[in-house]
Amino acid sequence: MVIYNASYRTRGPFIDLDPVEVERALAVTAYGGFLVAQQAAKRMVPKGHGAIMLTGASAGVKGYAQSAPFAMGKFALRGLAQSMARELQPQGIHVAHIVVDGGILSPRRPNPPDKPDAMLDPDAIAQSYLDLLRQHRSAWAWEIELRPWLEKF
Repeated sequence: MVIYNASYRTRGPFIDLDPVEVERALAVTAYGGFLVAQQAAKRMVPKGHGAIMLTGASAGVKGYAQSAPFAMGKFALRGLAQSMARELQPQGIHVAHIVVDGGILSPRRPNPPDKPDAMLDPDAIAQSYLDLLRQHRSAWAWEIELRPWLEKF
């Protein structure tokens, strides 16, 4: 299996965005995902099994103001996953796109005291990836969305 979770962000008003930074965001977020997935598929297809998981974000489903490069990259990654799933799943390769929608808990980013479980727990995210990996091929999901129970969508 392979998991791709890299991304690069540059933010700001659309008319002020640096084209070089936008290109870098697309290269890391989308093109990097393509390169990793292609190399993984080349190894998995001859064996007839494997899993390729691409980590997306809510920005890949809905673009936010002053975040166009991140949205562009995540939309592209989502499209890549959907296209790959349709092509590779009949060959035994489980391709999935995981939308991570919300803040991720860390020592630097704790849950607010008045909102327990307001952040995504990294262990719970990992468990979701394992559950996805273990799905029976008769019921493979190509996309799942993970968000805390308080997150609005």
